[in-house]
Amino acid sequence: MKPVLPMATNTTSPVTPPPGYMLIFLMAVILLSVALVVGLPGNSFVVWSILARMRKRSVTALLVLNLAVADLAVLLTAPVFLHSLAHKAWVFGVFGCRLCHYICGVSMYASVLLITAMSLDRSLAVARPFVSQKLRTKAIAWRVLAGIWAVSFLLATPVIVYRNVHKWVNSSILVCSPVYPTQGHQAFHMLFETITGFLLPFLAVVASYSDIGRRLQARHFRRSRRTGRLVVIIILAFAVFWLPYHVVNLVLASHSLTSLKAKAEPVGKQLMLARNTCIALAFLSSSVNPVLYACAGGGLLRSAGVGFVAKLLEGTGSEASSARRAGTLVQARRDTVATPGPGPANPSPNTED
Repeated sequence: MKPVLPMATNTTSPVTPPPGYMLIFLMAVILLSVALVVGLPGNSFVVWSILARMRKRSVTALLVLNLAVADLAVLLTAPVFLHSLAHKAWVFGVFGCRLCHYICGVSMYASVLLITAMSLDRSLAVARPFVSQKLRTKAIAWRVLAGIWAVSFLLATPVIVYRNVHKWVNSSILVCSPVYPTQGHQAFHMLFETITGFLLPFLAVVASYSDIGRRLQARHFRRSRRTGRLVVIIILAFAVFWLPYHVVNLVLASHSLTSLKAKAEPVGKQLMLARNTCIALAFLSSSVNPVLYACAGGGLLRSAGVGFVAKLLEGTGSEASSARRAGTLVQARRDTVATPGPGPANPSPNTED
C-alpha cells in the first residue's frame, strides 16, 4: 500500500492535488496557528499558577498540572508542522518526523488518562469517602501520575514504528506520514489508537459519572458545583475535539479491511486528508483548557486576578470535601448513638470503621 498522508503540493510536478486539498491546507494552518497562539501562553500560565501560586496543591491541582504539561508538549511541536505546511515539504528528517508525532501520541494518551483519573477520583470520593480520604495522598497521587505517563509512552510506540519520511507520489517532495506494509497494519493502528485512546477511557468516564449521578441523587449530597463543572467541561471539550479524529480512524480501519487495494486507494487518500484536518482540530484540545478554567472560575477572575487558577483549584480539592463529608457522616452516627438512650452515651471515635 502506498503512503497516503501528503501534507504538501508540488508546483513543478504533474501530480494534481486531491479535491479540496487547498481548503484542508488552509484549515490546518488556521487551526494550528490558533492553538499555538492561545494554548502556549495559556497552559504556561496554568503551570506557573499551580507551581508558584499554590502552597498546598490538591490532587485535582496535580492532575490539572500534568494535563497542562501534556498540552504544552504537543503545542511545542506546532511550529514544526506550521513550517512544514508553509514550505510544502518535510525538512526535519526521519528522527524529527517520528519524534514530533510520538510527542503528539504521548500527549493524547496522557490527556485522556488524566481525564479518566479525574473522573474515577470523583467517583471514589462519592462512593467511598473514607477510602478516598485515605488514598488521596500526595505519595499515591504521584505514583498514579508516574504510571499514567509510563503507559502513555508505551501506548504511543506504534507511531514510531509506522511514521517515516518518503517522497510523495511522482514527485521529489518529502513528506512525513504513516507507511504501512499492508492494509492490515493500517487497520490495526487505527483501531488500536481509537480503542486505547478514546473508547475504553471514555467508557470508564461515562461509568464513573453515571455512578456519581446515581449516588448523589440517592443520598442528596450537595457537591461543589464549581468542581463538577470544571471536570465535566474538560471531559466534554476533549471528547468534542478528538471525536472526529477517532471517527475517521474507524472509517479508515473499516475501509482497509473491506476494500480491495485497487479500489481502496482513491477513497483512502480522501480519508487520510480528512484525518490530517482532524489532527489539526485535535490541537485545539490542547489550547482550550485554560479558557475553560477562566469560564469555570467565574467571579474569581475579577476578584483574584492572575491568581484565579490557584483559587479555582483550591476550591476543587475533593480530598478536603471527602474529609468534610466523612466527618459529617461520623458526627451523624455519633448523634444517632447519643440521642436514643436516656442515660449517658460514650460513642467510640472509631464508629465510622
